[in-house]
Amino acid sequence: MAAQSHYEELARQLSAIGAVKRGLGRILPAECPAGSAAVLTLLGRHGEMRMSRLAELLDVDMSVTSRHVAHVAARGWIERDPDPLDKRSRILRLTPAGHTMLDELGRRTADMFAHTLRDWTDDEVGQLNAMLARLRESFDCRTTAPAINPRTPAAQLT
Repeated sequence: MAAQSHYEELARQLSAIGAVKRGLGRILPAECPAGSAAVLTLLGRHGEMRMSRLAELLDVDMSVTSRHVAHVAARGWIERDPDPLDKRSRILRLTPAGHTMLDELGRRTADMFAHTLRDWTDDEVGQLNAMLARLRESFDCRTTAPAINPRTPAAQLT
């Protein structure tokens, strides 16, 4: 077990992650705020799903999820079709335009990290990815991502 001072420093470092998240938010297109990017990212990663599953993955209230879904649907990035098994529910899926936006988000995120971490070695970036994945596993995060993909958008960090 690590020393108490290491845990205190970890808490300070993690609280400073807000600055990193704000930096990631600044690279998003104006028409695609972080909540919308998160919806696109999760649909891209997990495929079509019901709104209730999306709310669970986002770890937010259904009303918040509904607002994010309405925003991306209004831009034509997702479709909301009736669920054949339960006509009261909707199945959400990315449209071709949604895939295009998701690719753009991935490109922007990868470019930002490549620029910001240009003095890091591949091994150092790999170590950071591995340690962050391990931290998420230790917290039993429901949205734990599969293997790190450099084209995965910033929204996955939200």
